[in-house]
Amino acid sequence: MLVIEVALIVGHLNFNLEISQILKSSLMWYRNWGLLALFPLIGHLNIRSKIIYRAVCILCLQSLIIVSICSLAQLLKIPIFSYVSPLKVFGGVIDSYKIYLFYVIDENQTRLQLFAPWPPALGLVGNIYFCIAQQELNKKWRWLGMVGAVTMIFGSVSRLAMLCLPLVLVSMWILMNLARPWVHLLAGAVSTLLGIFSSTLISTLENFNYQFTKARSGSSEVRATLARMAQEAWWNEAPIWGHGRIEATGPAIVGYKPIGSHHEWFGILYVHGLIGFIALAVAFLWSFIDLLIKAYTNEQAKVGLSILLVMFFFTFGESIEPLAYVCWPGLLILGIAFKKDFIVKQDKSDCIKYEADSVTPQE
Repeated sequence: MLVIEVALIVGHLNFNLEISQILKSSLMWYRNWGLLALFPLIGHLNIRSKIIYRAVCILCLQSLIIVSICSLAQLLKIPIFSYVSPLKVFGGVIDSYKIYLFYVIDENQTRLQLFAPWPPALGLVGNIYFCIAQQELNKKWRWLGMVGAVTMIFGSVSRLAMLCLPLVLVSMWILMNLARPWVHLLAGAVSTLLGIFSSTLISTLENFNYQFTKARSGSSEVRATLARMAQEAWWNEAPIWGHGRIEATGPAIVGYKPIGSHHEWFGILYVHGLIGFIALAVAFLWSFIDLLIKAYTNEQAKVGLSILLVMFFFTFGESIEPLAYVCWPGLLILGIAFKKDFIVKQDKSDCIKYEADSVTPQE
């Protein structure tokens, strides 16, 4: 995150922007990228993870109640109410400060955003909360939390959010069983079958991609155009340090969406150039390796790894740094997981299921 701040300053200087604009953009960096580093650092304090698990489950229950109210408002055809937060004086994308009550209408679809700035952000939060709620020891709260998280995911009507949940579950199962011999045998058998039926599989994937894009064709077209424009502007104008900032509004062809939004990797190339791209890629890769090694002997590292996978999958459809303030429970769990030491165990039965700060079933 500090490297990205350096890239931000250099990008501003390269385009001869004023000192006041550098200070304003640095404030935005603190609110976005800075929080992605500060919350995991806070997780290194003496924080009991069971408190976060229970708090997330309670919030999911509250969301279930609010979703019921929103559904009733939709049935009664209550008009859409919205207002703009006074925090807009700090600058940034105006959509981040527009608050909708009950529900929003997007491409003739009713979508929920609840406490998130926009519906796909609610899908991201729902996926992170699902990973956290799974760790709650109280069965009643665990199921309430998981159901509430799934409700957020489907209420957001985010295609990426609905696809991310099964992807993370399958990915975690594969990663946690990589050392098992039967998994290697199964992978070999699956690879053989994939080679035999490769043409059928390719056709199926192409059809899935077509249906996935067709589900919200307008949004898909805008995202593709934004990605192409960001890539071309980055390569032709500022390949090393980037442009330093995102403009408040983009051209009409993309519905005035800012260039560099809706895709983390193209966005960071546009704003912070190759330097910022490498910094974020190294952070993701190093975190993945660290958590994967620890996940075999530590339950908190395992949930941290699943949260990291959720964030990684969402980088291909969202800019994650503006959403740090709504994803902070997951970032705290990441910090707690990073703090854990790697323990070598000879026998899997010796692996730690729950940390000392977890509650017992009797509690």
